[in-house]
Amino acid sequence: MKLPETMQAMLLRAQGQPLEPADCPLPSCAAEEILIKVHACAVCRTDLHVCDGDLKDPDLPLIPGHEIVGEVVASGKDVSGYTEGQRVGVPWLGYTCGQCDFCRQGQENLCDKARFTGYQIDGGYAEYTVAHQQYVFSLPDSMDDIHVAPLLCAGLIGYRAFAMAGRAHRIGMYGFGAAAHIITQVACSQGCEVYAFTRAGDSEGQAFARKLGAVWAGSSEEPPPALLDAAIIFAPVGELLPLALRATRKGGSVVCAGIHMSDIPSFPYNILWGERSVKSVANLTRADGEAFFKIIESIPVHTEVTTFPLTEANTALNQLRSGKLQGAAVLVIQDN
Repeated sequence: MKLPETMQAMLLRAQGQPLEPADCPLPSCAAEEILIKVHACAVCRTDLHVCDGDLKDPDLPLIPGHEIVGEVVASGKDVSGYTEGQRVGVPWLGYTCGQCDFCRQGQENLCDKARFTGYQIDGGYAEYTVAHQQYVFSLPDSMDDIHVAPLLCAGLIGYRAFAMAGRAHRIGMYGFGAAAHIITQVACSQGCEVYAFTRAGDSEGQAFARKLGAVWAGSSEEPPPALLDAAIIFAPVGELLPLALRATRKGGSVVCAGIHMSDIPSFPYNILWGERSVKSVANLTRADGEAFFKIIESIPVHTEVTTFPLTEANTALNQLRSGKLQGAAVLVIQDN
């Protein structure tokens, strides 16, 4: 395949500023990297945290995006197991040291030297990207590029949070966005009762949750009709933690699934007492991806998506920021 010398990309030059369209040099592959022609890249709330400055010190100028689907078009000299035209997915986790205690103990998501796609490594808001061969996934053939893209973060983080919730039958989802709408389908397929919590007055979001199998949907300020075994907080709102604890039975757990959350207000000890626990989810491991995509092969998960061309990345981010999206936003790269 004859490759161009340049590519179109959306660049973050300064946090708090809109992305800028740019004509960038085509990235070159290091020895263990593959060059990927991007077909689609989902827009994640983490991208907002990077662009808005909630996550500090990104490598600027930066191409955001870490839910990337594309095809291999070139490889470094030490790459094996990938062929030209092969479809791959690129997630948030882009590199780990492999040597620290965390890496050796199966907790590579906590590696202090980890590097992340669309944060320290240029991501998928572009026509091409590069990724290390050990940090890409094969994707299920049952889903097209647009619908599989949100699984690469919203799906994976949702799955890790769901696993951390333990053996929960009644499970609450606080913030019914991209991650919750995916993992609700997985939870329902495993016989769980899902209780969906949205912003007050979000009747459309509540109807959407019930459509996907939730047995109840209401405002996050409302108590559910039954105490929860576990709750997952996807919305980056610290005020939800005390509400989730009050809705959770003794011995239950509340999992905070976001990479960033506003400050958690003080709350009385009695709503934590009773051996309730609070956990956080940090990034993902490659094992999470392997397990999740294996599950997806047997569960007919549908991702609700709204598509945008690459040049409208700022519009997609603004709609996500304002809560106007149902499901996930996906950038579709033209000329594929």
